[in-house]
Amino acid sequence: MKPVFKEYNQGQTMLFPVSLDSKIAQDSPVRLVNQVVDNLDISKVIDTYKGGGTSAYPPRVMLKLVIFAYLSNIYSSRKIEAAIIDRFSFAWLAGGLEPDHNTVNRFRSNHLKNTVNEIFTQVVVMLVEMGYLSLDVAYIDGTKIESRANRYTFVWRKTVEKNKAKLEAKIRKVLEYIDEGIMQDNQPDGEPPTPINSEELKKRIAEINASNKIADRPKEAQKEIVKAIKILEEKQLPKLAEYENHLETLGNRNSYSKTDTSATFMHLKDDHMQNGQLKPAYNLQIGTENQFISHFDFFSNPADFLTFKPFVNGFRERFEGNFGKVLKKAIADSGYGSEENYEFMEANEIEPFVKFPMFHKEQKRAFKNNAFLAQNLFYNKEKDFFVCPIGQRMEKVGEAKRKTDSGFISFVSHYEARNCEGCPLKCLCHKAKGNRRIEVNHNLNRHKEKVRQLLTSKEGLYHRRRRPIEPESVFGQGKSNKNYFRFRHFGKELITMDFAVFAIAFNIGKLYNKGKITPKNRQKLPVLSEIVVFAVVFYEKYKILLQKENYYTQNLKLAA
Repeated sequence: MKPVFKEYNQGQTMLFPVSLDSKIAQDSPVRLVNQVVDNLDISKVIDTYKGGGTSAYPPRVMLKLVIFAYLSNIYSSRKIEAAIIDRFSFAWLAGGLEPDHNTVNRFRSNHLKNTVNEIFTQVVVMLVEMGYLSLDVAYIDGTKIESRANRYTFVWRKTVEKNKAKLEAKIRKVLEYIDEGIMQDNQPDGEPPTPINSEELKKRIAEINASNKIADRPKEAQKEIVKAIKILEEKQLPKLAEYENHLETLGNRNSYSKTDTSATFMHLKDDHMQNGQLKPAYNLQIGTENQFISHFDFFSNPADFLTFKPFVNGFRERFEGNFGKVLKKAIADSGYGSEENYEFMEANEIEPFVKFPMFHKEQKRAFKNNAFLAQNLFYNKEKDFFVCPIGQRMEKVGEAKRKTDSGFISFVSHYEARNCEGCPLKCLCHKAKGNRRIEVNHNLNRHKEKVRQLLTSKEGLYHRRRRPIEPESVFGQGKSNKNYFRFRHFGKELITMDFAVFAIAFNIGKLYNKGKITPKNRQKLPVLSEIVVFAVVFYEKYKILLQKENYYTQNLKLAA
């Protein structure tokens, strides 16, 4: 038979144009984004508009477009502009408006930079009201995300300190030469050298230039002194100021990028052979529950255990003050297990489902059966002594303090055996020449015992099973499925804004997937059509009344 094809005419005009609303499926995620944003308080965003001049694009419309773009894996302002023109869903959200890429970029940079974090909090609270989150539990983990900064323009602390020390030595020699020539009468013998910094050096140069003793020296000496002063002013002083600025920017860090001073060089495993790559990046920390992002923050320190306290404090500040939600349980891997963090959780009444570095090894039979390990030695708490495997007492011989990079001070006790000479088990016990000596942190051991009991309990086993699939799945979806593995802005403020929008879109996408009709849902609800079920979900879970068509209202009443 001869095939028959449908007719089409690209230039055909229509008496009644097609409504964009009819082109959008009733269960499309764009409708969810539209209705969620309609119920957000964006007064702080509106306050960022100064007024005057031409009319501005409605901020609620712009927020819908940006969030839906991130939900659709579109992050470039130029691609968002193209999507508004080419895609029905974006055109429907825009309502006939066509903001260009500059408008989109200005909206993100100028109007969302200081306000989107509060909007993210509103979305999380909405999820709490719907029953998806409790905010009692936080599964915490971190990942490194590469900065937009140049990978080859960096500053290292050791290099700066080394070069600054060399420069200070040169400056000191020049000042000594000048002092010998004109200011030796004003410099008492034995006075310590003045600390060399840019401000002090400026004062010294000003004093030298104001002195009349230069004119009293011979012409050759005057030329040499003027030459030395010129070197100080034009070369060494600017370089010294540059080193001081580098150290001020570094703060407590060991490195930073010149093109993004907030980024720190960290090891990233993104090579095709999974080799560690040293690149400018940020340490992103997130808290999740039910695979929704409940809190996030960025840190310049690559070590996770130093980020735990400020992260939890940020979580509490976000939800406890305004919404009364108190974090009760923290679940994290061994990268966060430290005495400082355990003390912090105990002080704030947070149950520490946080592993310590040796947790898994201590559960093995070989570890438990090794009687020579310090962790397995018998300890008499009342008389404060240990007993070695052969039965000899190990008495306390002293104490010491340990200070971490964050300033936390821990106390350790030293115990030593009386006489290990001639012991038949010495070769199995220790390799030191003298008596065996051990170092014990009793406070840390107390915390470890508490954590061990929690993690091996029924609830602890549940959280240990959940932890790898909570934040890890969010990172996997974000980097692999949503292609969010490198920032597109400079500076911590802008990347925080960018990730906040991403987190809002991610949570809305997760919410859409949980309410989406699947074959399993369809079998459980055979009477209701997909449209009715979707309307019921919005009415009962999102608390948003759909009143555009009578069809929704009638079916909602029937479904109720």
